[in-house]
Amino acid sequence: MDNDFLLHTDFAKELYHQHAAKMPIIDYHCHLIPSMVASDHKFKTITEAWLGGDHYKWRAMRTNGIDEKYITGEDTSDWEKFEKWAETVPYTMRNPLYHWTHLELRTAFGINKILSPATACEIYEECNEKLQLPEFSARGLMRKYHVETVCTTDDPADSLEYHQAVRKDGFEIKMLPTWRPDKAMAVENPEAFRSYMEKLGTAADCSITSFTDLLAALRKRHDFFAANGCKLSDHGIETFFATPYTAVEITAIFNKVYGGKVLTHEEVLKFKSAMMIEFAIMDWEKGWTQQFHYGALRNNNSKMFQKLGPDTGYDSIATSQTALELSRFLDALASQDKLTKTILYNLNPCDNEMIATMLGNFQDGTIPGKIQWGSGWWFLDQKTGMENQMNALSLLGLLSRFVGMLTDSRSFLSYPRHEYFRRTLCNLIGNDVENGELPASELPFLRQMVEDISYNNAKNYFKF
Repeated sequence: MDNDFLLHTDFAKELYHQHAAKMPIIDYHCHLIPSMVASDHKFKTITEAWLGGDHYKWRAMRTNGIDEKYITGEDTSDWEKFEKWAETVPYTMRNPLYHWTHLELRTAFGINKILSPATACEIYEECNEKLQLPEFSARGLMRKYHVETVCTTDDPADSLEYHQAVRKDGFEIKMLPTWRPDKAMAVENPEAFRSYMEKLGTAADCSITSFTDLLAALRKRHDFFAANGCKLSDHGIETFFATPYTAVEITAIFNKVYGGKVLTHEEVLKFKSAMMIEFAIMDWEKGWTQQFHYGALRNNNSKMFQKLGPDTGYDSIATSQTALELSRFLDALASQDKLTKTILYNLNPCDNEMIATMLGNFQDGTIPGKIQWGSGWWFLDQKTGMENQMNALSLLGLLSRFVGMLTDSRSFLSYPRHEYFRRTLCNLIGNDVENGELPASELPFLRQMVEDISYNNAKNYFKF
């Protein structure tokens, strides 16, 4: 993993080193914990910074036969957990974790050794020693990786107090909230939905007992998020919803679930369809960008879900027939001239060409790349997944207008994913020039294209 890692041609090396590498990072979708930025959190150990909450690593360790006590156990020391991760790393060869692990060690800590049981102790001690330095705090790591803006993921009921604190104390890197209203349409569990209505009502300083009240509370919180710099929404959905409904039906469905009764499958689909339209119109009114992450089959292991909760490494790719619903959803908005900037993220690679062609149906000439296809997400966030996404986008759309990479991570050590993406991008273009598939006479444009995908397109698209 030297300076030319993943770069197979001279032009790919030039594109990366002289153009992509110098661009700042706009991390427009992540799951950083805002309080850690506000407090400029100091990590006690590399285990805390690296393994805490990282379900990618947890899955690999379980697959390698590591006992759960060394993964999520509360009575196991940080060293013991790190030691078990070091045992697992050699077995991750050809998994993206092998690349990510060593890229993070090299770029954050200047460590070029391969992590294994033989090197675990010295790497653990060196990382821990450096983590005590000011430049390795939460904010220090953001500065180290030349981060310009991050967008966290936040519930409508969140106070955003940490975003306000960061802005007030003058931190030069923008930390902006992202509106994530999934719980407001999660009507499958009446008790949980009623509880959330109370929480949302408290945040909005109003009582929610009707569908009209719900929309009023959400609009009030939407305004609050906008006042705190929010420019994006994000929706984690299993599929798209576009079931026809009437206002009378949605009112009745709200009353039913609010009263504690379980909805039929058809009622759930209608309510979610209505909420997606309402959310989309709110975003359109403010000129926000709406993001949709779809296609995950979550919490498959019920025993471990009861023990550890969500986002602990028990999710997988779902199969779905979502093209028709997606088309109807976007069309319902476009037909009213209320379709805002939109980014679509699919988890099943079988949807790649479908998404790539769906984009073109709803571009309207007002904004370059108004409807975007997000970079490879979650299980597709690796070299092959990113190459497949960029190749399909190139063939069926305009790669040159792509807004590029994001971390989608809770870790302050995940920024090298931007480097991994940029190297992959530069290698694709460099190979095309080497093979005579792109003209060498257009090198100035290709250099600019790389800088645009790395940074400029996102800067112009989101206008942070």
